[in-house]
Amino acid sequence: MILNVSGRTDIVAFYSEWFINRIKQGYVDVRNPFYPKMISRINFSDVDGIVFCTKNPEPIIDSLDDIKIPFIFHVTLTPYKSDIEPNVPPKGNVIRGIRKLSKKIGKDKIWVRYDPVFVNDVYTIDYHIKNFDKMCQLLDGYVGKIIISFLDIYQNVRYNMPYLRPKTLTEKDYEKIGINFSNSAKKHGMTVQTCCEKHNLVEYGFKLSDCVTKEIAASLTLKNKFKTWSARKGKCKCVSMVDVGEYNSCPHMCKYCYANYDEGKVNGNYKKHDPNSSLLVGKVSSEDKVTLRVK
Repeated sequence: MILNVSGRTDIVAFYSEWFINRIKQGYVDVRNPFYPKMISRINFSDVDGIVFCTKNPEPIIDSLDDIKIPFIFHVTLTPYKSDIEPNVPPKGNVIRGIRKLSKKIGKDKIWVRYDPVFVNDVYTIDYHIKNFDKMCQLLDGYVGKIIISFLDIYQNVRYNMPYLRPKTLTEKDYEKIGINFSNSAKKHGMTVQTCCEKHNLVEYGFKLSDCVTKEIAASLTLKNKFKTWSARKGKCKCVSMVDVGEYNSCPHMCKYCYANYDEGKVNGNYKKHDPNSSLLVGKVSSEDKVTLRVK
């Protein structure tokens, strides 16, 4: 089993103490988002690897020695300001966090996600090209792999169109992004790839790969048993992972986020968090049904 920590919320940024407590306790409980009275209990002895997904790795770095399970990091770093990412730390802080993380675990265990890419009157193509190149320059020697993706219109994205105001990208726009991003990455010793995108940009030097492939999972865990899942109408070939997060609980409040589809619930869920609970939000009650998950 591979854990995703997490695609539903930023556990590393906001709930690291809770996660480390769960590691020490040996298990974690995860509430089913569709059937809230059903809880999966996961023993860490059944976990083969962990994929940490975060916009701020700093809070967990000093506790990584407590984690004996193999892990990798996907760190999202985008050039948007507080109108789009209200509570994400300053980019310089995130850069420093990535550098510190790289020194701790090695750059081969870190992927940077420049994700999602969208353009409007403020965040133009040239704005992205300039900031992507600057990011590559500042992370030269600390990161070897970058993943980009383009904006998807999730429910929360539709609600936030007045903030995002995205423009439709033309073929010329994709070409300009592809050529310049590829050149910047190559100049600084990095590869750049897309995952499950209609415009994969391979003609401009991008790699075409999934975010967490069977090969990555096998290299991480030294086991060759993982199956892919069929997200995005079967186009995504990432390995199947178990997410231990909870929707509507990420205080970053990014306007392009799919996981906060009811922003009104975020603050309430954050207040319900107890770092000593087995659940990320709230506690197990007598009405809940807890079932051990072994794969």
